[in-house]
Amino acid sequence: YLYKLEAPHFAEPQGFKPVFMVDKDRSGAISDTELQQALSNGTWTPFNPVTVRSIISMFDRDNKGGVNFNEFAGVWKYITDWQSIFRTYDRDNSGFIDKNELKQALTGFGYRLSDQFYNTLIEKFDRQRKGQVAFDDFIQCCIVLQRLTDVFRRYDTDQDGWIQVSYEQYLSMVFNIV
Repeated sequence: YLYKLEAPHFAEPQGFKPVFMVDKDRSGAISDTELQQALSNGTWTPFNPVTVRSIISMFDRDNKGGVNFNEFAGVWKYITDWQSIFRTYDRDNSGFIDKNELKQALTGFGYRLSDQFYNTLIEKFDRQRKGQVAFDDFIQCCIVLQRLTDVFRRYDTDQDGWIQVSYEQYLSMVFNIV
């Protein structure tokens, strides 16, 4: 019932060879630092390092801490797909998503959340403290929300939106996310 935020599968395009030049140390893989330097969030601030690490971890199939050329094609597709989604919901073309735009986006993904919780999301993911989220923080918000939802669903066996867990189960749930 929720839009599944997954890393899309993507074939290796030859057009990514020049883009892969961000591999500054010529290791054959792009690290989170190299990817962060190559990305722009449209705010002249560095791309959220937590978002970059999250994206790298989704595509780093050999668990080496970076992405090779084939994996990078998937990263690039993932980011450009998110960019398209972001632009769809950035109704005023400000380069940011405000609370109402975030609500429209997440409602479009199938989430039904209170206005108070949208305030919480803006507070959590607005690194610039302007009451809105930039592109990279929007991605991070969606990744975290999906991870939290996935963990919650494991315990919500009757799918009624309620769970009962012990303190240790709760801690385990949180530690599986962070």
